[in-house]
This record gives sequence, structure tokens and C-alpha cells, in this order.
Amino acid sequence: MTTAANETPRPGAAGRSRGKAPAGERLADWADGRLGLYALAKANLRKIFPDHWSFMLGEICLYSFLIIILTGVYLTLFFHPSMNEVEYHGSYVPLQGQLMSEAFNSTLHISFDVRGGLLMRQIHHWGAVVFIAGMFVHMMRVFFSGAFRKPRELNWLFGFLLFVLGMFTGFTGYSLPDDLLSGTGVRFMEGAILSVPIVGTYLSFFLFGGEFPGHDFVARFYTIHILLLPGIMLGLVVAHLILVFYHKHTQFAGPGKTEQNVVGMPLLPVYMAKAGGFFFLVFGVLAALSAVAQINPIWAMGPYRPDHVSTGAQPDWYMGMAEGLIRAMPGWEIDFWGHTLVLGVFIPLVVFGLILVAIAVYPFIEAWITGDKREHHILDRPRNAATRTAFGVAWLTVYFVMLIGGGNDIVATHFHLSINAVTWFVRIAYFVGPVIAFIVTKRICLGLQRRDRDKVLHGRETGIVKRLPHGEYIEVHEPLSQEQLHTLTSHKQYTPAEIGPTVDENGVERKVPASEKLRVKLSHAYYGEDSQIPKPTVDEYKEIASGHGHH
Repeated sequence: MTTAANETPRPGAAGRSRGKAPAGERLADWADGRLGLYALAKANLRKIFPDHWSFMLGEICLYSFLIIILTGVYLTLFFHPSMNEVEYHGSYVPLQGQLMSEAFNSTLHISFDVRGGLLMRQIHHWGAVVFIAGMFVHMMRVFFSGAFRKPRELNWLFGFLLFVLGMFTGFTGYSLPDDLLSGTGVRFMEGAILSVPIVGTYLSFFLFGGEFPGHDFVARFYTIHILLLPGIMLGLVVAHLILVFYHKHTQFAGPGKTEQNVVGMPLLPVYMAKAGGFFFLVFGVLAALSAVAQINPIWAMGPYRPDHVSTGAQPDWYMGMAEGLIRAMPGWEIDFWGHTLVLGVFIPLVVFGLILVAIAVYPFIEAWITGDKREHHILDRPRNAATRTAFGVAWLTVYFVMLIGGGNDIVATHFHLSINAVTWFVRIAYFVGPVIAFIVTKRICLGLQRRDRDKVLHGRETGIVKRLPHGEYIEVHEPLSQEQLHTLTSHKQYTPAEIGPTVDENGVERKVPASEKLRVKLSHAYYGEDSQIPKPTVDEYKEIASGHGHH
């Protein structure tokens, strides 16, 4: 039996060897005996995280998500998700005496009669906009730097699902007040659902509880908005953070950084202190933005009526691409077996879905093309993956072109253009714009690769012009530091895949699968001579550096 005399004294316990430990220490000991907290803390609280400004994009997403939850809990205390009609008798005089749903009435009550209610509504809405914008930019950072590669493909899928669910959570959220603008958006969505062959009508009746608008959609959207979607998103956020912690954080190339280590700061106390400060900074910026920049003033539009449409109705920006696809599509309809198929709406929905699927599965496509099975913890410079970067810019071009299409009426009225001209521009740019963006981006990346190669071989241009004894003028080049040389030459260049011999040693011809032929063609498109500039070799560098390469 172990006695107290045999125990190792705690640090600093010399003056109280027989005294009782502080309450906090005793509580920690109690928890450690049941949860093993000391070993867990020792193993993880000193975990290293790299330091780079772009990593804060993910933190903005996390903090804005927490802010949305906090403000959303406050708003649920006063919101009534009901479409029962009531007569308004609140503080906003222009709407007094008008019939409206309880949902709209309670939103006006939050805005004008609840202390801090309007500010909370504004922070909640702005937080949603910043959350989705942060995820958009964060995913672009992950894409262009190649952070989605093994072992992080699942984390890419989690982030993608968070982005898509965030879009629909935002849509259900701004539909809850039952104002004229949000009602117009819900009507748009109902038309899109009805365009789905065979099951569209059933889906619409299930969602709205009968003919649009019905009496249930606010209550159903409310359940989806505060319970279903946030619950799934919270689980995805936790899983996303666990994988980030487990896989260790990616880092940009630099001296001392390898695929086996992480160079940065420990989680505690440095990173936690910075993260805590950044959370309050994000909260403060959102609060300041919400205090000075009005968003979604539902009282200016009034309650929703099915026979009214708000002028210049636009969705939040993250739904603009879907609306732009539908607005740009010709109004095609065909009769099939006695049923009318609205292709002018259904085809854009299919295209939108295919674009989302392509984004989700891209990491697996690139891994199949490269045949790369290694783990990657060092990030790419976008210029060194020219084809991938060009694809990313082409996708962004499609997105912003369709965003213009989603607001074709606003663009036409503000710039005094014909709405038909704007629509035709969007239709043409949808096909031409991504091709031009792809070609231009790829050429820029290759040009930057050539410049990096020249800098490695000939040094940095100093701007100093020198005249040689025989009269020639040259610019003096300064050799790069070892740190710069490492950054410019540490990236891996893939060798394009080859089909290999089609005849074995016995003269028997093997059949090459079509998938292998496709993979080889894509591999050459990604990493052929026209897609990457060869890095300078050590021998090339030594030959030039030892001769007259550096003036």
C-alpha cells in the first residue's frame, strides 16, 4: 500500500508538505484520474502550428460560425415561426394595421422593440455572409496551394459540404422573416423544384405542405435552419478540426521545412493567445459592420404576398450563380408523354449540380492523373502547378460571369444597358470566358516559372548598370540567398505518365485500357513540356555560378 510519505512532492510544495493542495489542483487531479487529462495535455498542448497570414482564413470561418450560433440563439427567443395572420400594432408606424404573418410581425418586433434586437439581426446576417465568403476564399487557398492532396482528401470533402450546407442554411435563414424579398426567393426556389421531372411536384408539396405558399413552410424552414443544417455543420466542423489536428497543419516551403516536420509556434500559449485575440477582432469587425451597414431591411419591403414581386429582387451573393444559370438559359420547354418538361430551369440545375460535384471530387481526379501516393504536407506555389491554377481561375470566371447573369436586371438599369444585351453577353462569356481565363492564367504561370529559373541561375536584378572595359553595358545581378534558392527549387515536378510497351517479351500485344489512355493524355496535359518549365539542375547552377553567370 502506497502512503503519502512515498509520493513524489509536487513542484513548489516544500512550504506546505503536509498541507492540502489548492482546490483547482485537486479538481484537476480528480479529472485526470478519470479522463487522463494530464497525458492528453502533455501530448497535444505543445503541438506546433505554422504561421502564415492565409491560415487565418479558416479561423475567420470558424469564428464567424460561432458568432452565428451565439446570435442565432438570442434571436430564437423572440422569433415566432408561424404563418398565422395577425394585425401589426408595433413601433413601425408605416405598417401599423396591416395584416402579416406572425413570422414577419416577430421579426419587426425584434428589429424595433427588443433591446439590441436589430443589432443582433444584423450581426447574424453579416456573420452568415462573412462565413460563406471566408469558406469560399479558404477553399480557393486550399485549392491553389494543393493542400487537398493526400492525406487531406476527406477534409476537402468536409470543407466542401460545409460550404454547400452554408449556402442552403443562409437561404433558409433569410427566408424566415416572410418578407416580400425573401418570399420572392422562395417562389424562385419552388419553381426550380417543380422543374425536376417526375418527382418535382411531390417534393414541392412535401416541402410546402401543399400548394405554394401553404401555411407550413416557415415552420419547416425554421426547423431546418436552426436544428438540422447547423447540427450537421457542427459535426463537420468538429471532424474538420480533428483531421487538421491529426494530420498536422500544412506549411509553405522554406528552409528547415520538410514533409516530416512542422515549423511554427506551439498551441499553448502562443497560438491560443493569438487565436483568442483574433476571435474578438472578428467579432468586433462584424459588430462594427453591422452597426453602420444596413442589411436586409424587411420593413422597407413589407410582408410577402403571392401576387406581389419585389422590384430588383436579388439573392445573397452565394446563391447568385444558380440564379444566373437559370436567367441565362433560354426558356426551353418540351412535351414528353403528356408532361411538360421545363428544360430552361432543369438544365441549369443539373449544370449547377455537376459543377459542385466536379469541385468535390477534384482531389481524387488529380491523384489519379499523377498516380501520386505520397503524403503532402508542403504546399505548392500556384505558379508551379500551372494547369491546376488555370482550372481554378477558369472556375472563378464561370462563377463571376453567372453572378452577373443573376443580376442582369440590376446591371442593365445601373449601366443603362439593354437587359437582352447583358443576357447574351453572359451566355457567350459562360463558354468563352473560362477558356480565355485558362489560357491566360497558364501562360502567366509559365512566365513566372521562367522568371524563377532565371533568378536561380543568374541571380536577382539589382538595377545597377555597369559598363565593361570593352564598352558593353550590363546589369549587375546579385546571387540569391540559400533561403531564396530553397524556396524556388524545393517543389517537385511530376514526369508525365507513359503507356509503356504494348508488347511483352514474348511478342504478345497487351490491350491498353481506355482509362489508362485517358490518364496518360491528361497527365501530359498537366505536366507535359507545355505545362511546366524544368527546374534548374545543380550542375547548371554550379556551371553558371562558377563562370560569368552573375555579373
